[in-house]
Amino acid sequence: MVDLPTRLAPAALRPLRLPRWGALLLLAVLLAAVVVVPGRERLVRLALEEAESRAQNTLRLAVAGLRGELARFERLPQLLAQQARIAEAVELAAPARSIDVANRYLHDVNRLMGSSDIYVMRPDGRTVAASNFNQPAPFNGQNFGYRPYFTEALAGGEGRFFALGTTSRKRGYYFGAPIRRESEILGVVALKIDVDALEDSWRAADYEIIVTDPQGIVFMASRRAWHFGTLAPLPEAMLSEVAATRRYDGNPLTPLPLTPAGQFQGHELLRLTEAEGSREFMVLSEQMPLAGWTVNVLMDTASARAQAWTSTLTALLAVALATLGLAVYLQRRGRMRERLEMQREAQAQLEQRVAERTRELDELNTRLRGEVAERRATEAELRRTHSRLIQSGKLAALGQMSAALSHEFNQPLGALRNFADNALAYIDRGRVPEARENIGRILGLAERMSGISRTLRNFARKPNSHLGAVDVHQVWADAREVIDWRLRGTEVVLEADLGPAPLRVQGGAVRLQQVLVNLVSNAIDSLEGREGGRVLIAAGAEGERVRITVTDNGPGVAPGLAERIFDPFFTTKGVGRGLGLGLSISYNIVKDFGGDLRVTGAAGGGACFEITLPVPAAGILSAEDSDEDMGEA
Repeated sequence: MVDLPTRLAPAALRPLRLPRWGALLLLAVLLAAVVVVPGRERLVRLALEEAESRAQNTLRLAVAGLRGELARFERLPQLLAQQARIAEAVELAAPARSIDVANRYLHDVNRLMGSSDIYVMRPDGRTVAASNFNQPAPFNGQNFGYRPYFTEALAGGEGRFFALGTTSRKRGYYFGAPIRRESEILGVVALKIDVDALEDSWRAADYEIIVTDPQGIVFMASRRAWHFGTLAPLPEAMLSEVAATRRYDGNPLTPLPLTPAGQFQGHELLRLTEAEGSREFMVLSEQMPLAGWTVNVLMDTASARAQAWTSTLTALLAVALATLGLAVYLQRRGRMRERLEMQREAQAQLEQRVAERTRELDELNTRLRGEVAERRATEAELRRTHSRLIQSGKLAALGQMSAALSHEFNQPLGALRNFADNALAYIDRGRVPEARENIGRILGLAERMSGISRTLRNFARKPNSHLGAVDVHQVWADAREVIDWRLRGTEVVLEADLGPAPLRVQGGAVRLQQVLVNLVSNAIDSLEGREGGRVLIAAGAEGERVRITVTDNGPGVAPGLAERIFDPFFTTKGVGRGLGLGLSISYNIVKDFGGDLRVTGAAGGGACFEITLPVPAAGILSAEDSDEDMGEA
């Protein structure tokens, strides 16, 4: 019997006829013409639509950043215009001291808020006080009456303007607000913010961002070389209008090397021509009417078109492979005509494999349906867990707030109870003056609890917003009244060495008193049951800082606990003796004052809590004024 492959070998070597190869080649050309070429246009459109989506996201982020930066400062000039020291500075007969106070006040506000410059002008446009009074090129004495933000504010409105600074040579956005005394406008407060930091976040490889004014002049750009360029040549009338306000102070306003290159779905396409070559950009724009800007995102289309070409070449390769596969198929089909028996066997095998594959697909579909059901159940459980976590977060926030209030009100309430008992005893004995004195102390403690309430209400405020000059001697005298009831019935000796009065620091009287009461109360607790207990309060100035120490001769703080002692809810006391919030609150208060709180070991044993606070700068409000402002805020 002859082997079948050997018998069919001559047919396998038989070449495919030339007419059949020509038909295959023609089929491949037709496929390329019908599928690939029109498909490339579709691929280009899809790639450009994806680039448009990325550009839309970039544009939204850029506009949101600009609006957020302007919103931070737009109300600050109006608040400054209400300050009495600013109104005094713009008066015609204002003394030099009032001008100096206004200069330093504007300097401090400018430094805290992170703005570029703040300055005050009289109705004639002359600057009388500025935050940069101590800089090499101050604004004091200069006249900015030609700026629109000045004229708009002087007319009683809200001044807004963006321009290149004629003195600083820096670009900025200006806000103006009138200084009023009843119906009279005494002058104008102007605030300038810097825009360089925003531009630094715009730099990327596949897009450019430019911000233009109503005349099409580039005010901000991700490329510094594009500053003060124009999208099109400007007419002489428009150039004269720009020069009148000195918005760009003589900088040449030359057109950018951008030329129209068509449109895509309503978006303009621009071509940038440079020495390195040319690039095509899709332009997406959004107006900012309040600021007078137009934000433009130029998305590079090179990557989108390259992606379309790659997909086109892939499709061509697929057509070639399909044609080759068809040729192989036709050649094998010609051979199979001579092998009918082998074809029947192959058909049987194929049917068997199809059946097996069908069973595998059925099993796979069954598993997939099970996985889909499991996935849905998991997602439902995830949503339920998310809801429970949100509720738990709310309950935790309420618990922390109630714990903080309980901790801070506990000591004043104890002192109130003690003074009330003494007042009743004095009234029963007819000692009215002593009873009146205790009732006065009760009123003082009630005011302190009100201050604590204001302090807790203002924990979320920006640090250093309302700080004043505080006398450490007076704060300790008030704190001593709160602590005296804790010392009764104990052998603890409380001593104070604060040096000569007055000793002033920057802070708030009520909150600093709160810190001292917390630290001394903790020291008294640590000395419970010990003989010869002693707590020393010491203070002294060290250059531009004041150091306050609370030292005890108790067991001290273990080295491993020093790093955690200021964490919320961390306590070394027994169950029911403390919540672990006092030191955490004290630490945050001192940081809010611009100081530092740390714990060290005392000489001879015990613990030493050291508070370092800055000395108040000249012109800072007193502690009473500062706390009052904080409460009203």
